[in-house]
Amino acid sequence: MTQRACEALEHADVVCAEDTRVTGKLLSALGIKKRLERLDETLLAQRAELMAERVCAGEVIAYCSDAGMPGVSDPGMRLVKAVREAGGVVEVLPGPVAAATAYVASGTQNTTFYFGGFFPRKDTQRQVLLQSLAPLEAALIFYESPKRVVRALEVLAHTFPLREAAVCRELTKVHEEIVRMPLPELAQEFAKREQSGQIKGEIVIVVDGPSLAEDDAAAACAQQDAREVAAQLRACGMRKKDIAKQLVEQFGISRNDAYAIALEDAL
Repeated sequence: MTQRACEALEHADVVCAEDTRVTGKLLSALGIKKRLERLDETLLAQRAELMAERVCAGEVIAYCSDAGMPGVSDPGMRLVKAVREAGGVVEVLPGPVAAATAYVASGTQNTTFYFGGFFPRKDTQRQVLLQSLAPLEAALIFYESPKRVVRALEVLAHTFPLREAAVCRELTKVHEEIVRMPLPELAQEFAKREQSGQIKGEIVIVVDGPSLAEDDAAAACAQQDAREVAAQLRACGMRKKDIAKQLVEQFGISRNDAYAIALEDAL
């Protein structure tokens, strides 16, 4: 907790929280006595406009999440929107953010990252998302539940078998752990842990961007596909110059490689 955050809690008229028991322990440890109001995701969906009216009326309300930064994959986002739309003032107090902490701790060498919030639950949504992110030259960061992390890693390993990733668990806490491996191995490791009930705590998955091995494999695949198409076009009597042009457009290979493939025997 920063000094600024402690002062904000001290001077607030009321402290709202996802779970008053959790925030109550925090206030007790800081020696702060304040009225607490529960404001979890369900209640916030019902009371966001009312809370905004209270802020606009001059009440100073502090909002605390159970863990991490309020508003980042968190119901606090709805509260910020409601208050701003009502013309109220929102003051954000910087604090720990699991996504940024995991990005640094993961060991990735990517200088940019994509934060996707919680990993999609449905397979169709996962496939669409990962296909769109595949060419992105950035680390991919997702939050995930301990109950779903194994399935998430299996999907990621299937989509990106040549990438490394890190599972960052219980960040900034006593049992903090960073496990970094190639994705297929990482999926196997956590599948073993799941069988013995050893997966607990808040989890962040950080997947490296495209690797050299992945790029080489994609290039080899494109070359092979181009050869098959070139053979079909030659059989149809297409000129080698036109074959090469189509291969460049269809597979994104270089002109030299495309022309060399176009010149190969039909065999």
